[in-house]
Amino acid sequence: QQHKTSQSVTMVALLRRPASLASALFTFRRVAAFSTTTVPSTAFACKHSESRRNFSSKLMAAGTLEVAQFPCLSDNYGYLIHDATTGETAAIDTPDATAYKQELEKRGWTLTHILNTHHHADHVGGNSELKTEGVKVYGPANDGSIPGLDNPLLDSDTLSFGGAEARVIDVGGHTVGHIAFYFPEEKTAFVGDSLFSLGCGRMFEGTAPQFWSSLKRLRDLPDDTIIYCAHEYTESNARFAMSVEPGNELLVKRVEGIKAKRSRGEPTVPSLLGEEKLTNPFLRGDLSDEIRKNVGATSDDDDATIFLKIRQGKDNFRG
Repeated sequence: QQHKTSQSVTMVALLRRPASLASALFTFRRVAAFSTTTVPSTAFACKHSESRRNFSSKLMAAGTLEVAQFPCLSDNYGYLIHDATTGETAAIDTPDATAYKQELEKRGWTLTHILNTHHHADHVGGNSELKTEGVKVYGPANDGSIPGLDNPLLDSDTLSFGGAEARVIDVGGHTVGHIAFYFPEEKTAFVGDSLFSLGCGRMFEGTAPQFWSSLKRLRDLPDDTIIYCAHEYTESNARFAMSVEPGNELLVKRVEGIKAKRSRGEPTVPSLLGEEKLTNPFLRGDLSDEIRKNVGATSDDDDATIFLKIRQGKDNFRG
C-alpha cells in the first residue's frame, strides 16, 4: 500500500547543508507566494561525452537553482527547476500536465525545457501538452518512446542550464535506458525511479547486473548529494528494509523519523545519499551480512545476484 501525497497548505523548505547525516534536511515555514518574475527562455547547451500541498526547496549551497516540489497523481512528485537569473525553467518528468501548469502559473515561471528520466507514462504523460513552442524535450536515447523528444541523451552527456551544469548518468534497470540528472555544484540528483528513499524501482526491463551497476554509479556520488526521487514510497520501503536489516540502528532511527513525518503529512523526499548508503538495503547487499542472510544469499552469490535476491524479496514482501 503506497501513501498518497498530502493536500492543503503551501509550504517552502529551505535546503541547508546539514552538519551531519543525523541533522534535519528541511526547515519548513509558511509563505504567501514566490516572485512572479519571468525572463524569455534560452536554450540548453548539450554536449555529448484545488488545494494541494506544495513543497519547494531552494538550494542554498554553491548553486543557483530553485527546486519546486509538488504532488502529482496518487504518489508521484513533480519537480520544476528554475534559474532566476535567466528565467529558464525545466520540468523533471511530467506525470500530470495540469499539476505542472498550475505550479508554473502560481510561481510566474515559463517552462522552457522538459528533462525526462524514462519512458513510463507517469513520467512522460504530460510531455505532449506541455511541449509548446520553444519548449525542448531532453531524455534517454535508448529507452522506448519519449513524446516530443528533441535531444536524446547518453551516459556522461552534459547539459548547461542557467548557471548550472548537469551530468547525465546511465541508471538503467527499472527500464533499460533510464537516466538520472546530476548537478554536481548543486550537489543534487534527480533519479526518477532508479533509486527511492530506502528503496529502488522494480526491475521491469533491465537485468540484475545492469541495475546493480547503475545503483553503484549513484552510490559513488558524494554523501551530501540530495536525492530527488519520483515517488512517495518511503513507508512501504521502510517496512521491507526493517525486515532484512533490523539490527541496523541507523535504519531504526531513520524509520522513526519517517513515521513522524508522514503522520504530519510531510514528504520524506528528498533524502541525502549518505543516509541511503547507510540504511537503504538496495545499496547495501555487498556490505551487510545481515541483509545477505535474510534474503537467502550464499557465499557463491556475486553482488548482482545478491541485489536480485533483495529485489525479489521486496517484490514478494507483504509486510
